[in-house]
Amino acid sequence: MAAGFKSEHSFVNLVSLILVMVLLSEHGALLGLADETGNLDVESELCNNDLTTFLPPPYGNLSNVRCQLVWNTFILRYSQSRDHVVTFVLSALYTTGWVGIGFSKDGMMPGANAMVGWISKTGHARIKQYHLKGYKRSEVIPGKGFLNFTSIPPVVVLDGANIYLAFQLQFASAIKRQPTLLAYSSKYPVNHELSVHDDKLSMVIDYSTAALPVTASVDHSQMKRSHGILGILGWGLFLPIGAMVARFMKQKEPLWFYLHTIIQFISFFVVVSGVVVGQALYNSIHADVSAHRGIGYFALTLCILQVIAFFIRPDKESKFRRLWRTYHGFVGVLALLFGSVNIVYGIQIGSAGTAWKIGYGFLLGTLLIVAAILQVLSMMRSSEHKVQSPASQINGL
Repeated sequence: MAAGFKSEHSFVNLVSLILVMVLLSEHGALLGLADETGNLDVESELCNNDLTTFLPPPYGNLSNVRCQLVWNTFILRYSQSRDHVVTFVLSALYTTGWVGIGFSKDGMMPGANAMVGWISKTGHARIKQYHLKGYKRSEVIPGKGFLNFTSIPPVVVLDGANIYLAFQLQFASAIKRQPTLLAYSSKYPVNHELSVHDDKLSMVIDYSTAALPVTASVDHSQMKRSHGILGILGWGLFLPIGAMVARFMKQKEPLWFYLHTIIQFISFFVVVSGVVVGQALYNSIHADVSAHRGIGYFALTLCILQVIAFFIRPDKESKFRRLWRTYHGFVGVLALLFGSVNIVYGIQIGSAGTAWKIGYGFLLGTLLIVAAILQVLSMMRSSEHKVQSPASQINGL
């Protein structure tokens, strides 16, 4: 027995050392990720095309224009006058479907207003305002919105392989940092109803700055995917597996303890990584996701309490051991519950799409089925043990 306790305490000390080392390395690596700007040098001639040859005034001959490669092949030109009129020219490589730019209060799709342009199958140019009430197709309303246009009509032009959307907006005051949405789809609108976008990006653009060099912006869509993947792996896969090991492998002493500890510490680092990416994303787009952030930080706090509980775990002979076990189990279940709820909520508010819903639904369903099967087997083993115990006592007599 003494040798077992010594071995267990040595393992705890080893885990403590590894935890400190990994936290130090994670700190440097994750800070580097959070500070990553994603800016890349690109050829300045992307912004030097002569627009006067195919765009009517004032779009073709803008003064004090600022040009920026904002995403993939999306190039945004804009010019803000002293009377707060902003002229926008968005261009991108185009084959089929539609291209759009939207303006949002919080970087999210609900409540935003967008300008969308496309060239129909018959070659007719189309540009229209849309009000984005929500994520469903029925909530993307054509011809509606709150963008304040000037008397200059919007235009859409196809020049070579690029489509150009140009429009003017009047603002009450100078716009500065403005959450901006970009999206595209390879499918044509049907009766002006948009198909689901192939990809999208939410970013904050400072329209008040001086002329900018051509730089690539942070790809927030990739950050969103990373945040979601880390969250699902940490909260939705590793933590539940570690919990099932502790519940259903107690008969494999001390293997279950080592497996449970290793898996849960890996889960903790994955969860922390996901939170750091999420915070970096929030710092970039300032999305109004207070509930998602609140649940996430609460669940993270529960995880931290579990880590602390590991290091202050009383000995098996201690009278506080049963109380500690009850606390550890309750906080663990609570962390799993809030983590799962936040995954579902994050998929919803992030407009992640059907594939994410199906993927996490399949993962959650698989884990629940496995847990149910293991619970039934555990109950059967417990029943057999109770039946055999009296018989053994009789045979002993």
